[in-house]
Amino acid sequence: MPGMDDMDESRAWGPAWTDDFGLALRPWADGDLDAVLRGIADPEFRRWNAITVPTPDEDGARAFLERRVAERERGATASFAVTAPAEGPGTVVGSVALSAIDNLHRSARVSYWVLPEYRGRGYAARALEALTRWAFHGEPRLHRLELGHALGNDASCRVAERCSYGLEGTLRGAMPGSDGGMWDIHLHARLAMDPAPDLTARAAR
Repeated sequence: MPGMDDMDESRAWGPAWTDDFGLALRPWADGDLDAVLRGIADPEFRRWNAITVPTPDEDGARAFLERRVAERERGATASFAVTAPAEGPGTVVGSVALSAIDNLHRSARVSYWVLPEYRGRGYAARALEALTRWAFHGEPRLHRLELGHALGNDASCRVAERCSYGLEGTLRGAMPGSDGGMWDIHLHARLAMDPAPDLTARAAR
């Protein structure tokens, strides 16, 4: 199926700001190098991610930032640093992104991670929901979002469920695993007309 790279027109996504969830989503910047380094070096992150994972050092963190900027400029992804004012001005607590953006089919994939010290505070679910609503009703105007995670990654499964991403099935051997094998994944998805959860009242845990 044709995707964003197959289309003549490219676009650079603007920032996605939201106050509804006590978060601000903004493009990555050079000053985020330390937060990225801690994120990509986290053992739990590396346990569940094996595709194009940067090396867990400063060079890897810089490559992460450079790739996000380049892909953003050509409209291939919309990747954001998740900041939480409650943790301090400009404090980065994690990452959330749209990838495989397909304007023809109005679809994309979502991904996210939260720094270890900020887990358990509902940031993953709130960041995903903020991104989801922006993707459906903001600039991208997409219709379908997909979320895939390795079987056994129960934390990601719970985040998907909290954000009303319904489980559509299991894809066998669909993801290169950190052990060198091919892992099965759960495929979750949400459509623009699906009911949205209410995560504004309190952090989902």
